[in-house]
Amino acid sequence: MKIQPLLDKLASPARRAILSTGVTTLEGLSRMSRDEIAALHGIGKNALQLIEATLEEYGLFLAKGD
Repeated sequence: MKIQPLLDKLASPARRAILSTGVTTLEGLSRMSRDEIAALHGIGKNALQLIEATLEEYGLFLAKGD
């Protein structure tokens, strides 16, 4: 599933942060942990909540951290 539906919901800093990872699909993003995404410059609490909610809409969840 393309990542565009998520990017459309995010503010520019969060969008740039996600794009900087090179991930192009929601499945790819779901392989990252909450801590990995939260550590990206431009990802705040609201963006993280939007990411998790959007993934959940598609039956996906963030990977478990270490």
